[in-house]
Amino acid sequence: MSDKREFRVLSATAILGYGFPEESFERGMSRKPHLIAVDAGSTDPGPYYLGSGKSFTDRAFVKRDLTHMIKAGVSNSIPVVIGTAGGSGAKSHLDWCREIIEELAEENKLSFKMAVIPADISKERVLNALNAGKIIPLAGVHELTHDHVVQSTNIVAQMGMEPIIEALKGGAQVVLAGRAYDPANFAALAVMEGFDEALALHMGKILECAAIAATPGSGADCALGILEEDGFILEPLNPKRKFTCESTAAHTLYEKTDPYHLPGPGGELDLTGCNFTQIDENRVRVTGTRHVPTEKYYVKLEGARPIGYRTVSIAGSRDPIMISRIDSILNEVNEQVESMISKRSDVNGSVYYHVYGKNGVMGPLEPIPSSSVSSHELAIIIEAIGETKAAADTLCSVSRSTLLHYGYEGRISTAGNLAFPFSPSDISMGTVYEFSIYHLMEMENDMFPVTYFQVGKED
Repeated sequence: MSDKREFRVLSATAILGYGFPEESFERGMSRKPHLIAVDAGSTDPGPYYLGSGKSFTDRAFVKRDLTHMIKAGVSNSIPVVIGTAGGSGAKSHLDWCREIIEELAEENKLSFKMAVIPADISKERVLNALNAGKIIPLAGVHELTHDHVVQSTNIVAQMGMEPIIEALKGGAQVVLAGRAYDPANFAALAVMEGFDEALALHMGKILECAAIAATPGSGADCALGILEEDGFILEPLNPKRKFTCESTAAHTLYEKTDPYHLPGPGGELDLTGCNFTQIDENRVRVTGTRHVPTEKYYVKLEGARPIGYRTVSIAGSRDPIMISRIDSILNEVNEQVESMISKRSDVNGSVYYHVYGKNGVMGPLEPIPSSSVSSHELAIIIEAIGETKAAADTLCSVSRSTLLHYGYEGRISTAGNLAFPFSPSDISMGTVYEFSIYHLMEMENDMFPVTYFQVGKED
């Protein structure tokens, strides 16, 4: 047994609600972790969830994951930290996740002190900061306007480690945080206990995706991080997986525009001196990471606003003549639809065609020219976005029916051009949101207040 000081972190799953094998979690608990942590959200699923206040993960499995984590944490006096509650970390998401925790605590007769840290930023506060010149756009993002702020349904800021450290110092057994910088959930307690900030954050950056950084990777499996004074070790908790230098280095590059620098609240990780060493067949050791504070402490703001309503129709084609001429057919159909609705003031919106089997994934960025498409079948998604639900429904219906019976050159069958897998063929998807705020704001006092609650009856 080594006498080296170390800090062990059990990462349960890549996102709360994705699940994990109980055997992996139990194997992680046998390693006597000092912290159980999980990232509960992401902007990857798009702006809808922040804008609507809904979770993109299923309640039943969020409760399942939390039950394992909190029961293990409370019974072993191990802090449990949950960041970006409910998927996007706004008040509605935080309340949703808190309700689940209180429910499972009652069902399992658990008692503990919980800290709740909201990440919502009021429109008034954002507007005041904007007027004071304290907000700047991220690269490639529009300048922020008053309209963007006012029209946003939810605005959150991405907290760093400091509020989580405050909560842990306050004796919280469970920390439930709103929108948080992903690595902060995993690094805060270690930094509070004197471990290197850069190494803790780098390890947190990998652990926030749990076993995705292993090979074969999985977002629905556990991983263990072992932080030492001068490096950290990554260890799989499932015999099917291993960490390698290649998989670990690859994940270090994950979600970054610059492979050597990872910005976050108040600073950035400098990875130029990073080294990856294969300890054994399954484990990797990482050293050399540095943390460089920025001159000003910025936090990232995220906001979403509604921009209309969406209706879609999903269809397939297996006609080689139609497939060979799909671009011109869709252009002609679009022109015909536009001519039919041009004088209708109540049908304002746009129609988009996503053609899977050709360029449905990358659209105009597809590197394979359309002339080389050799698919024997195509999936065509008609997407209509209207100013109103009725407008979206009308646009989708007219586009679908026009394409279904459009008489293109060389057509043999006149019964219909499309095969529909579902009836009804048109699916109303409700409100469409866009990211209206994706900017940096100078840190202010009391942005992330910590409130403590007693869950269950005290012994």
